[in-house]
Amino acid sequence: MAAEKTKELYKLLLNKGYPKEFCAEVAYKNMNTDYTAGRMLNYLYRVPNPGLEELVDEMLAILSDRQMIIQKKEAEQAQAAISDIYRRGLSEEGKNSL
Repeated sequence: MAAEKTKELYKLLLNKGYPKEFCAEVAYKNMNTDYTAGRMLNYLYRVPNPGLEELVDEMLAILSDRQMIIQKKEAEQAQAAISDIYRRGLSEEGKNSL
């Protein structure tokens, strides 16, 4: 089931007069997390009537930011595992926790 913010985004896009298929593509296929939908909602409240191109550009920027955050967290987890290996070595206990 779609997140509440995603539903809110879909309704707002429809109310602003964007085509129904476009609204569904943006809200349900791309901005389908609370984080991404919330960022897009904030954008739409700040910029009242962006054109389709501007809206797509903002969507792509939000998705890019989200991907960078995911990659950063993955890198932090990998670094934590490496640091743990350096601290504990490759004993049997250390191997099992990886």
